[in-house]
Amino acid sequence: MALNTEIWVRTLVEQFWPDNSFIQRSVDHSAYVNNHTVHVPQGGAAPAVTKNRTEYPATIKERTDTDLTYNLDKFDTEPILVHQLDLVELSYDKRTSILRQAKTQLQQEVQMSILKIWAAGAGTTIKTTGAGEDAHVHATATGKRKAFCRADVMALHKQMNMDDVPAEGRTVLLDAVMYDQLLNSLTNAENVNFLAGADPQRGVLGRFMGFDFMMRSSVLTTAAGGTLKTGAAAATDCAAGLCWHRDSVARALGEVVAFENIKDPTYYGDILSFAMRAGGTHLRSDKKGIILIHQASEA
Repeated sequence: MALNTEIWVRTLVEQFWPDNSFIQRSVDHSAYVNNHTVHVPQGGAAPAVTKNRTEYPATIKERTDTDLTYNLDKFDTEPILVHQLDLVELSYDKRTSILRQAKTQLQQEVQMSILKIWAAGAGTTIKTTGAGEDAHVHATATGKRKAFCRADVMALHKQMNMDDVPAEGRTVLLDAVMYDQLLNSLTNAENVNFLAGADPQRGVLGRFMGFDFMMRSSVLTTAAGGTLKTGAAAATDCAAGLCWHRDSVARALGEVVAFENIKDPTYYGDILSFAMRAGGTHLRSDKKGIILIHQASEA
């Protein structure tokens, strides 16, 4: 009987990761990452203006400033063993793969944590108004949710303008399904103009009504009423996106620190783990410049 040959490919096929380029569209506080608490000064009320003043001397008042604070968090991975036999018997480089995977997973958790912190600082919630489509936020969600559409972008635009948020620097982050819903609601001409504003190197997939649109596989989850989810998944959960101005949020990202115990005599291999300090916040006490996009349930 003939013996068929077999071969192992030397390149390991690894998992895909969501796009996290959104994190760069914020004020960088990374220089303060080695502190426990960061204070962000908040200017007090502006002085009143009087037209054609007739009473002198004018009343003297002192401005009262405040501060907004946030704490830095520490993130770390579980230790993982790279057995000595894996280093010599496998056709692929398992150690390098573990290093890359652990670092990426750590950064993924950090950036999702910061995104949720930004969302918790939203001053306004906009509900979607499009046609009903199947819930998609997770496998156990049921029922219909209103699609994110052109009219919802107009609502974001109106709210930002009412809050005097600068026109340049506005970003909308949507999940893959909500992003497609938006494209389906645009006219052919609007789609062409939308895609003409894309800048893939910066993670921007399109531009519409002054907003840079970004997309990742999943963004946020809300309860049926529009509040951010913190507990177990429920059938009534809804998908959510986030709209913000770059000067309304901040990030603080430390370096990924690797820990290793090489040739551990009790485990017969190398033990690796990683840690990172990070944090984020909204930058304004009035919470202007951050809007939560809640995909509302269909009545």
